[in-house]
Amino acid sequence: MDKIARLKEILALDPKNSFARYGVAMELAGRGDTAGALAEFDTLLANDPDYTAGYFMAAQTLAGAGRRQEAIERLKAGIGCAARDGNSHALSEMQSMLGELDR
Repeated sequence: MDKIARLKEILALDPKNSFARYGVAMELAGRGDTAGALAEFDTLLANDPDYTAGYFMAAQTLAGAGRRQEAIERLKAGIGCAARDGNSHALSEMQSMLGELDR
């Protein structure tokens, strides 16, 4: 059984399991399934708006798909989340990416 299938088994038992949802999104992104990955990131962040890494990786996925403005908006939301949580590492990474995209 592949990773996505195993993670989806977890989600079948607990649809709001953020770690499993993030894992599915990352696997889909890695396989080039941008639409599927973004749908999973959207569900993740709707269920758990404090899952900081979801914003950053969704923004990277959007940027990779040439959807610059959407990536910028996702980064701005993620920066707010990271600041609220005191996650200085994520905050710095997202601010750096925002600076690159916002040129």
